Amino acid sequence: MTVFTPEKTGLDLEAVNQQLENASATEVVEWAVTTFGDGLVMSSSFGIQAAVMLHLVTRVKPDIPVIWIDTGYLPPETYRFAAQLSERLNLNLKVYQSPLSPARMEALYGKLWEKHDVESLNRYDSIRKVEPMQRALRELGATAWLAGLRADQTQHRQNLNRVGLQGDRYKVYPILQWNAKDVYQYLTKYDLPYHPYFDLGYTSVGDWHSSRPLTADDEHERDTRFRGLKQECGLHLPQTDGEAESLDSSSL
Repeated sequence: MTVFTPEKTGLDLEAVNQQLENASATEVVEWAVTTFGDGLVMSSSFGIQAAVMLHLVTRVKPDIPVIWIDTGYLPPETYRFAAQLSERLNLNLKVYQSPLSPARMEALYGKLWEKHDVESLNRYDSIRKVEPMQRALRELGATAWLAGLRADQTQHRQNLNRVGLQGDRYKVYPILQWNAKDVYQYLTKYDLPYHPYFDLGYTSVGDWHSSRPLTADDEHERDTRFRGLKQECGLHLPQTDGEAESLDSSSL
């Protein structure tokens, strides 16, 4: 099978998605490894169910670069969870951060996450998450990116196919069709851990200031992020002129 490079991205996405429609998550990963070779990377936030994708992918390609965007505002438990999984799975971890330190950002713009407008949250995400991720993809020569998004998480994700394009890179979603039961069964089968915040009632965890436990009043688990003002942090949205509008209306 052809290995694709940035100059040769002629996949027939309709045909590919038909081909992979009934493929297992492992088969999707195997297809991506064969198709994109050394141009394939994956990302992880070391969130509640991060062990699933990390285990699933590294069973097929143990040395795949794993991009972790460290915002500088993650809970201590996330840093310890990342260290635990990195050691257990022998991850080829690539940590990226914003060149703007948290202290400098706060001095220039204030505590953006405390402001009650989406524009401030988008600026925060652009500085601390989107720019480091785009830099990571460039420096690692990524032509395709494996991500653990699921269709049942947000409205934006319901419209995704298992293989798509984000800018000039392919995005591959092996567990797009999974639900919470599938995730639980995989974690149990391989004796993999949840993030420690799972036991505190969290269904999603990001920065310490923008995540909270699920309550009976929440209509959706993603309401526990960004005070319910938005759902996506921007990492999995197209880098286009319309990105700001998408950030406002979509929901990581």
